[in-house]
Amino acid sequence: MSEPPVSPAEPARIAPEEAARLAEAFRLFNAASAELTEAYGTLEKQVASLTEELAQANGELRRQYEEKARLTDRLSTLLNRLPAGVVVVDGAGMIEEANPAALDMVGARPGAEWSASAARLAPADAPAEWDCTGENGQPRRLSMSEAALAGGHARIVLLHDMTRQHALKIAAARNERLAAMGEMAASLAHQLRTPLAAATLYVGTLISREMAPADVRSISSRAQDRLRHLERLIRDTLMFARGEVLGREAIDVVALLDELQHTVEPVARQAGVTLTVVPPLAGTVSGDRKAVASALVSLLENAVQACAGGGEVGLSVDFAGNDVSFVVRDNGRGIPREIQERLFEPFFTTREEGTGLGLAIARGVARVHGGDIECESAPGAGSRFTLRLPVQTQEVVLENGQ
Repeated sequence: MSEPPVSPAEPARIAPEEAARLAEAFRLFNAASAELTEAYGTLEKQVASLTEELAQANGELRRQYEEKARLTDRLSTLLNRLPAGVVVVDGAGMIEEANPAALDMVGARPGAEWSASAARLAPADAPAEWDCTGENGQPRRLSMSEAALAGGHARIVLLHDMTRQHALKIAAARNERLAAMGEMAASLAHQLRTPLAAATLYVGTLISREMAPADVRSISSRAQDRLRHLERLIRDTLMFARGEVLGREAIDVVALLDELQHTVEPVARQAGVTLTVVPPLAGTVSGDRKAVASALVSLLENAVQACAGGGEVGLSVDFAGNDVSFVVRDNGRGIPREIQERLFEPFFTTREEGTGLGLAIARGVARVHGGDIECESAPGAGSRFTLRLPVQTQEVVLENGQ
């Protein structure tokens, strides 16, 4: 018996709502896929752009690094070849860097204390200069300056070798004095001949004549005065020719003015002139005490001699900035302008008993100390002479400006 035939299965039916949801899902998928594709493309472009920018930045950084490396090499070569000493000192007073010139000058080595090198510097006989002994044992003359470095307490110290310049300066000053002495030779011969002739005449009179004791004493006194004048001329000439400051010390200005008052007051009293000295409360200046005192005595004696009986002479001191000024004033007859222009010429004098070297020597003393002398005067209005000297630092700055 045969089985009945099987009919084919009917396909499953999808509800319209399900079909709509699937269609919407496919549509959203396609839209998201398109957006992802577009975003991926944009991302690829950004990655390419960033890669290019990074390559450019790396190239610029490499160029800057190479440039800084070349600059560092140049600076290192420059410091090593520089004749000036360069020392970098940190806030603790330790040497961070020092070039070979600094090592040769003061023995400055990286890692050592700067105070040990600075202790080798001693104040010299000129402003802002220092004497020391180099690593080779030879004496040297240095100038030193400091500057703070930005961003910390470190500082840089610069040392300049002034040894050759100092030697040339001394030679030039010596040649200048020799030239001046040559020009003064004829004038000096005349200056010496006059008192010498007078002294010879007086002595000859004493020998050739019979004279009363009173006349002998009078003529002997005149001869002695002429000989003293000769001695004064020779002494001042030698001082002018030497023209050097023999030493330096810290001069107490108050004590110096007290000494000047005691020296000049008897001379002023004898001339009928009132001497007024106004000392400062305190103060010091570096220099040759004897030379400075001698220059001021010359100024004071000139002021006394410029005043008639009843005149007034004053001495005061003014500290201003890096200078100290010794001011000598008088209310005497004053000095005409044409004479003022020649006041400091050697052997120029308006007094019969003057040597003409006092003011020249005083100006030489001031200039050797790094200062000068200025004159302000007018006929009938008195005179004002100002001897100006620099105030000099006596200690090397060791650490942190202390």
